[in-house]
Amino acid sequence: MSSRDQQGAGAMFAKARMEDLERMLPESPSAERVCMKLARILGVHRNEVALLRREKNSLCFVFPPELRAAGVLPLSGSAVAARTAATRTSLLSNSFPRVRHVSLFESVKLGGVEDESSQQMPIQKIMSVPLVNSEGNVLGVVQVSRKGPDVSLAGSDFTGGDLKQLEKAAEILARMSFMQEGVEI
Repeated sequence: MSSRDQQGAGAMFAKARMEDLERMLPESPSAERVCMKLARILGVHRNEVALLRREKNSLCFVFPPELRAAGVLPLSGSAVAARTAATRTSLLSNSFPRVRHVSLFESVKLGGVEDESSQQMPIQKIMSVPLVNSEGNVLGVVQVSRKGPDVSLAGSDFTGGDLKQLEKAAEILARMSFMQEGVEI
């Protein structure tokens, strides 16, 4: 099989998995279940997915649940998620330590059954995408990262194709009931 055929097969497989995410909509799934599916689609660990919802003038963590009590990000702040929401612009960085960001949330111990050694590693690579509803309102932000002690040990670089997948996922996530302001998480 040529590399072009492999790319086409990979895109079809990714699309099928994205369709799996969309099929979850009528079930009103939990944010945890949806984020776990997203982690599998994008090939990252549970602790490398973050979902934030807009609540008035700030962003609150929906996932991971351990960060719900850790605080909120003001939309006017300099956090990457706040900038993503404010500018409605996606970000892909494979050298994230060089990007000015709030690292406070990276120090929170996250649960999960996967490799404990990656739990409190710093974010080395990240994609950040706004969640916008059909009326054009920003509902929140989804972020997917790769963590590790340094960039070279954090796994493969994110690609433009990965970002396109996350942008498609963001369209689906924006339609999930848990993304509506004021809905119980």
